[in-house]
Amino acid sequence: MKLAPFPPRRLPHWELVTLVASLMALNAAAIDILIPALSSIGVSLAVADENSRQFVITAYIIGFGAAQIFYGTLADRFGRRPVLLAGLAIYTLASVAAIFSPTFGVLLAFRAIQGIGAAATRVVAVSIVRDLFDGRRMASVMSIVMMIFMVIPVLVPNVGQLVMLFGNWREIFILVAAFGFLVSLWALFRLPETLDPADRIPLTAERIALAFRTVVTNRLAFGYTMATALIFGVLFSFINQAEQIYTVVYGIGPEFTLYFSAVAILMAAVSFVNSRLVETYGTRRLSHGALVMFLLLSIIQLAIALTLGGATPFWLFLPLTAVTFCMFGLIGTNFNALAMDPLGHVAGTASAVLGFAQTLGGGLIGALIGYLFNGTIVPMLTGFVVLSLASLGCVLAAEGGRLFQPRHADPVKPTAAE
Repeated sequence: MKLAPFPPRRLPHWELVTLVASLMALNAAAIDILIPALSSIGVSLAVADENSRQFVITAYIIGFGAAQIFYGTLADRFGRRPVLLAGLAIYTLASVAAIFSPTFGVLLAFRAIQGIGAAATRVVAVSIVRDLFDGRRMASVMSIVMMIFMVIPVLVPNVGQLVMLFGNWREIFILVAAFGFLVSLWALFRLPETLDPADRIPLTAERIALAFRTVVTNRLAFGYTMATALIFGVLFSFINQAEQIYTVVYGIGPEFTLYFSAVAILMAAVSFVNSRLVETYGTRRLSHGALVMFLLLSIIQLAIALTLGGATPFWLFLPLTAVTFCMFGLIGTNFNALAMDPLGHVAGTASAVLGFAQTLGGGLIGALIGYLFNGTIVPMLTGFVVLSLASLGCVLAAEGGRLFQPRHADPVKPTAAE
């Protein structure tokens, strides 16, 4: 297929942002819509160990995280569109195949392949934003993207629960495949190529190695990558355990998805607020302050849980958890923007390396914490404290021991899509 000429054709700003958000939302849909179905999958496919059912989430995250390392170099060589469309095809076909999984092992294999396809959407989505924006403007656009992206966890667990009331977990994969197919058509017919032909990197070992060295030897990029991986470990640990925490610890029935969605709504709202505040106050002030607050709130809730025998009362657990994860809305997007900002000349490879470390690292850490579930919320909250403290250490290393201090006035880069 012939690619659109550079510069890219004009695309309405709202459509560009919504399409990029939809690409990233494919991942949330593939993860969160299955949360209400984990127990049913375990029973249907004879998985005796309840904690092992979490591997339905983990297998996807591992495929998603590991494959990003390859998509970045391909996107920098061949452009954003062909790599994206190939990944979307893999995602959609794997979703269809998962419907017919005869065993738990086969389902996990298809989930990993589904994640491998989805990895292209994450790499290309971030690369497109970096192609067109930088500095605070990039952080602002990514905040709007993340706001739309976070609406998906508000909706899809309830959609998954609705399907489970009238059908079974296999029918959930029909919806996931349909979503992937629709986004594929949208990208095929509307998304322009955003990589300038002059910026394409030849697919040689020497050039690829140079791009990777650029990413891992940049103190800011590497430090914020590690900080984000650790804080994503917090998010994934909560997602892995969410069904067990709500149903086992607090005895809530199928309506637990409403409480899960309530937390996601607040996260989405804070991401929208971040898109407005970041251009005034800067990425560092907002994200550093949010990380410190995240750590303090986690310590407070862990202390309460330990004092009360392993679980905070639900009337206190829900608001404390909601406020804690509101801080995530100010951390993840801004940390990604800070990591990507000095790497515009290798945006595809940079996005891949950052995504690989953040998603695979965070996913494995989250899976470990999730597997330690013991009928209380103590292992999860202990993980929150340890990971947020380590993340703060990475930020301090990246910033030379300073917090809250902007390095320079972030530039604003106009886009051909506006």
